[in-house]
Amino acid sequence: GNDEREQTLNQLLVEMDGFEANEGIILVAATNRPDVLDPALLRPGRFDRQIVVPNPDVSGREKILRVHMRRVPLAPDVDAKVIARGTPGFSGADLANLVNEAALLAARRNKRLVTHNEFEDSKDKVMMGAERKSMAMTEEEKLATAYHEAGHAIVNVLVEGNDPLHKVTIIPRGRALGVTMSLPERDKLSYSKKWCNARLSMTFGGRVAEQIIYGKDHLNTGAASDITQATNIARSMVTEWGMSEKLGPLLYNENQQEVFLGHAITQRQNMSEETAKLIDEEVRRIVLQGEQQAWEILETNKDKLESVAQALMEFETISGEECMAVMRGEKINRKQDDSDNIGPVGSAVPSAGLARPSRDKNEDPKPESMNPQLT
Repeated sequence: GNDEREQTLNQLLVEMDGFEANEGIILVAATNRPDVLDPALLRPGRFDRQIVVPNPDVSGREKILRVHMRRVPLAPDVDAKVIARGTPGFSGADLANLVNEAALLAARRNKRLVTHNEFEDSKDKVMMGAERKSMAMTEEEKLATAYHEAGHAIVNVLVEGNDPLHKVTIIPRGRALGVTMSLPERDKLSYSKKWCNARLSMTFGGRVAEQIIYGKDHLNTGAASDITQATNIARSMVTEWGMSEKLGPLLYNENQQEVFLGHAITQRQNMSEETAKLIDEEVRRIVLQGEQQAWEILETNKDKLESVAQALMEFETISGEECMAVMRGEKINRKQDDSDNIGPVGSAVPSAGLARPSRDKNEDPKPESMNPQLT
């Protein structure tokens, strides 16, 4: 346990100090968790010169994409600058994987050139997970998923402070039955209290939408990941980010951080029971406030909820622009070849987004599957 960590640390320091008599030797190390390193490793004469290598910004992403795109035959509509703007937070490895996935997807579609559409679909695969079109779902499950994702999307659009809506799909991806994805307009270095509260409301949009349509008895485990995300945001607002007026700008979750290499596992409790109770009350208040805002928005815009859900049932995947058009009362009009002709402007819609053929009413529904988490 602790003895082994201390011995490892001490031996490492001894080996590093042994280099002092040698010339021309540079010791280099890399880590993704500098916060858990023992301060003794970072003192002058040891790892004292630290170089931070963050994820690339939009300019860096464009340059990385151009390097990886050299090996891929590209269609004229592919613009590395547009793709770079739509991939905030991607690392160099993520971008390399994106180009590779786009090339594989073009090959599966028997295309000689990789189009912008392949890059958009591959980006969705990297960010949301691979599609599971073979997953058996009844029409009732699909409709419930459509209402759930429509709720997320509508709250995302109508609550000021949220990132722009990018895409909504009821095609199962990863462990989720559906996904609503929003993307920031630029690289974010920090998050405002306004964004946090807006995000909280958005996470409850799906759960609230299902209750509005089916009643509170319809509650299920599908919103587990939404509840987890909302709770984590609210707790961080209270204990880390100083966004609670009652508790003020203090750090309360110090005990949850990783211990330093070589330090004891046990840490002191830096809050009283009364403070811990107050933290729980504040987290609960913030979470319920976000849920209440979602209720108010969706009850007021029930017609939009119905329209977006029906659009998802018809097309399975819609872009953010199409979702907002449906909310304005407009119709989605897609041509059969739209999936191959979408240019670099706006959000591309995957080829799976064409209207689904209607099913024979006498056809037996597919058997129910396990209940993965809705997103």
